[in-house]
Amino acid sequence: MFRTPASLYRVLAIAELFSWTLLIGGLIIRAVGGPAIAVTIGGGIHGFVFLSYGATAILVALNNRWRLGVAVLAVVSAIVPYATLPMEIWLRRTGRLDGRWRLDETDDPRDRRPIDRMLRWSLRHAGILVALIVVAVVALYVTLLILGPPGGR
Repeated sequence: MFRTPASLYRVLAIAELFSWTLLIGGLIIRAVGGPAIAVTIGGGIHGFVFLSYGATAILVALNNRWRLGVAVLAVVSAIVPYATLPMEIWLRRTGRLDGRWRLDETDDPRDRRPIDRMLRWSLRHAGILVALIVVAVVALYVTLLILGPPGGR
């Protein structure tokens, strides 16, 4: 399904759009006198998708060798409602989402760096990579739930 970094990135960018809609919808429901659980549900889904999008942006940034500023901008785009899709469009138009997963070493000297070796190993063992990302996202998500919502209760 995700044969290219572009396909994975696009799915998470769109999922982030839907999660923003759920969160904003929950806020509207609560504001008009509806149950506060709407914000809890929408916010919970949005939080999980937000973290998943961030992890995906970092993975694709490493694979496609984006400059640090581009990688940070991609992650930060999730903070602004509905900004992940324009970010994906810009990345695609500028060629930053071109290419395949870097599974094999090339003549490029950067391929000998430890981070690139680890990335290639992880991509060749996709099941382990996905499991590690899911565990990291869930651990961070649970930690943030324990700390409480932004702005306090």
